[in-house]
Amino acid sequence: MSNFIKAMTYDYPDEIPVSIGILPAMWKYYGDELVRLAKDYPDFIVSIPDLNNLEAHMPLSYRFGNFTDEWGCVWSNIDEGMESIVTDHPVPTREDILSLQIPSNCDGSLPHGFMYLRLLDLRGFEEAMIDFAEECDELQILIDKVLEYNCRQIDYVLPRSGEVLYFGDDLGMQTGLAIGAKKWRKYMKPCYKKMYDMVRKAGKYVYMHTDGMIYEIIPDLIECGVNMINPQYRANGLDNLVSTCKGKVAVNLDLDRQLFPFATLSQLDDHVRECVEALYLPQGGLGLSIELNYDVPLQNAVALFDAARKYKTYKGNGGF
Repeated sequence: MSNFIKAMTYDYPDEIPVSIGILPAMWKYYGDELVRLAKDYPDFIVSIPDLNNLEAHMPLSYRFGNFTDEWGCVWSNIDEGMESIVTDHPVPTREDILSLQIPSNCDGSLPHGFMYLRLLDLRGFEEAMIDFAEECDELQILIDKVLEYNCRQIDYVLPRSGEVLYFGDDLGMQTGLAIGAKKWRKYMKPCYKKMYDMVRKAGKYVYMHTDGMIYEIIPDLIECGVNMINPQYRANGLDNLVSTCKGKVAVNLDLDRQLFPFATLSQLDDHVRECVEALYLPQGGLGLSIELNYDVPLQNAVALFDAARKYKTYKGNGGF
């Protein structure tokens, strides 16, 4: 963690920090074969689940079937070990927004999709997009309710957290922001600014995961108080991430998950090297994030782990 924070704060980390995420579905699919592989990389994979009791280690949203969250959203899962999706939205009309009650729990609940995606989960994608397009009064009312809930949760978790608070909200799609940058700045930016100000004023750091093409609002996220951002390589493009992030905000780069299942072993090595060479600064500001699912062949996972081991010690000027 100290090396990770050094990278986040441009404090000359000893090496580039690497984080590995293996979805429960991959553990389920490969089983003991993946366990044996993981034991060869204890520097990256520090926790190996009990395959005989895998479900108990999964978040509720990764389990087969349905569940209802505190907002009344119904989540459904037909592929255990993968994330659920919301299939029943509790606020289908604008009139329902007015009567929506903010959940009373105060337990630090800030799941992935805690702000922007929460609006879509509550309304449904199409209705939410119409709300943003028409800029109805009810939209701001809904935003305010979700924001109030989130601020209460942040206030609860701050005295109980470590140095870093982790937030996840997918703001982009494959080719841009669904609501566009202008409306994102009008409606969503003030929310993140308010929440992240709470964290920064408490003397802690903000880490934000966000999928999709979001590079055009990265300067805004910096203004909101993000210390380290976790963007996707493929959706944003490496050149865009270099121009918006390098030397401006630390990046824990989500390497190209859309490449992993299909690449040759040499292509995977080249991919990791390209990213490191483009974003490296001796003072820090770079981490590598590798997320794997069962569509990735095990030999490709090995190639990624080996490349991360090799290039995490990069010192610039082609030196590893």
